[in-house]
Amino acid sequence: MALHGIDWVVFGGLLLIILGLGTYTRRYSGSVVNFLAAGRCSGRYLLAVSEGMAGFGAISAVAGFEMTYKAGFSMTWWAILLSVAMIFVSMSGWCVYRFRETRALTLAQFLESRYSKRFRIFMGILAWIAGILNFGLFPAVGARFFIYFCGLPEWNVMIGSFQLSLMYALVMIVLLGVALYLIFVGGMIAVIVTDFVQGIFCNVAFVVLPLVLLWRFGWNSIVETVGKAPAGQSMLNPFNAAATADFNLWYYIIAMFGAFYTLLAWQGTQGYRTAAITPHESRMASILGNWRAMATVAALLLLPICAYTFMNGSEWTVQAAQAKTVINTITSKTLQIQQTVPVALRFILPAGALGLMAAMMMAAFVGNHDTYMHSWGSIFIQDVVLPLRKTPLSQEQHVRWLKWSIFGVAAFIFLFSLFYSQNEYILMFFAMTGAIFLSGAGAAVIGGLYWKRGTTAGAWSAVICGLNITLGGALLRRLWPEFPVNSMWMFFISCVTSSLLYVVVSLCGNTYCDMDKLFHRGRYRVEDDVTAEESVTGWRALIGIDEHFTVKDKLIYFGSLAWTLGLIAVFFTGVIINAVCRLEDGVWAGFWHVYVWFYLVMAVVVTVWFIIGGLLDFRKLFQRLSSANPDESDDGTVRDDKFECR
Repeated sequence: MALHGIDWVVFGGLLLIILGLGTYTRRYSGSVVNFLAAGRCSGRYLLAVSEGMAGFGAISAVAGFEMTYKAGFSMTWWAILLSVAMIFVSMSGWCVYRFRETRALTLAQFLESRYSKRFRIFMGILAWIAGILNFGLFPAVGARFFIYFCGLPEWNVMIGSFQLSLMYALVMIVLLGVALYLIFVGGMIAVIVTDFVQGIFCNVAFVVLPLVLLWRFGWNSIVETVGKAPAGQSMLNPFNAAATADFNLWYYIIAMFGAFYTLLAWQGTQGYRTAAITPHESRMASILGNWRAMATVAALLLLPICAYTFMNGSEWTVQAAQAKTVINTITSKTLQIQQTVPVALRFILPAGALGLMAAMMMAAFVGNHDTYMHSWGSIFIQDVVLPLRKTPLSQEQHVRWLKWSIFGVAAFIFLFSLFYSQNEYILMFFAMTGAIFLSGAGAAVIGGLYWKRGTTAGAWSAVICGLNITLGGALLRRLWPEFPVNSMWMFFISCVTSSLLYVVVSLCGNTYCDMDKLFHRGRYRVEDDVTAEESVTGWRALIGIDEHFTVKDKLIYFGSLAWTLGLIAVFFTGVIINAVCRLEDGVWAGFWHVYVWFYLVMAVVVTVWFIIGGLLDFRKLFQRLSSANPDESDDGTVRDDKFECR
């Protein structure tokens, strides 16, 4: 076993803290609105850190390792486009602000209000199926990481012709059990507060681990090794990497489009969309989330690149041979690629750092799984079961049904991971399974929030079109392994086609919706929600600043705007210079050196900033929960008189 005593102390210490904190939240989780949305009592810093942790996930880390190990620093250059897109999305409050104004507890509740009950049920079923299929691979990737990173023994038994690893199953059961426990004792409240602690812990790890790796390898050794990549696949120069398959410029252009199109439609973290105190607080949490993400950049870049240096550098031949021996014991070529970085890190990191890495990945696993299990389990009850019932459930019954549904999701993903044979990159699997729902749902959500002419017929047309294109593409890729269109391109094609169909079919109708009633504005205003009345005009309206922005909010906003403009300037300066004169790899190596150290410094600043803000929000959350008096009718049910289209 690779871990030492100090490593297990770090790992076990974090685990005990999150279990104890989750247990403390038990007293607040009795009502449906508390279980589903933390009573709508969460502040911006708490949400920014927690949702960032929920979205990170062990599988996301391993997927990033796969991509960076193959493409190196070069892919990071094109990722700047995606960063800019995400900052613009969050600063504008795109979709998030308006959705919080609807006071819906799930996306499908909004879809019923905006379109129809039948559409809600269909979308609830489709979202749930797509979600759990997409989620099905998460435990597998996380469990394999711990087996190969920690050097755990594999106890294999034969069940007929199927070989089962008992260790693989055991690791999944333990980690899923921790995530389930947190949900069962505290619902969304436990998810948010434990994800916050895990997020802060990971931010610290994101600073320490890169420093350890830079000390161990040295920058010159890293540059020398990655500089030997084949022609056309440069790991330093993004303008000499056109031959890099899958993870290239087009991947990021499509991802940037997806950032706008699917922001609200994907519901893996839907509990966070409804947990903010006000719509404005939800928007500020989204803006702050971009700052929090800065803490991850250096670590997620250096970990796989140092693994590449270790596996391919001339200085590490003997140690790398040991790692390759372990990798060669994995029978699947896909899994060999997936586990290369974890195995390499096992031989690279010293005692203490090994425990920090293991604890970070445990936090990523638990923080991601408790959020996703809570989301998909809740969606099945809220958007499929409840709309079919004629009589409402009591608060106690409702929470109990939610827990059983969440347990069912856990059981499904455990069995899926146990038996599914993965045959492509993780990120491509995400694109394929996600598009089942997202390709049509994006059009229905955006159109429903921003266009009063959007019709139910248009929404149905978009969803059915997207579903058919996605399933057809998935079938072709299964039957024809060399099919020239990858999952990312199929996702883009289905989204564009669905959107065009939504617009055309809606224009053929004659339905207008009362948007004031949908967003609780004017005479429909809810006093608990301080929302913008869209009275701000001029330059402030143009950039999205309304009357609820305080001086501090404006500083954060304009800081984000300055950062975005800086990224754009760096990107286009690089493009222009490269068009005039080809930059040598040595120049790019210098750029990446500055880039890494800049993000390491930012990681320290952001971590301290968010610890202070998050702890203040932490205290306020429990104060609000203690004084709150939850409305028992606030259970995600659409009342007959709640909303209408005309």
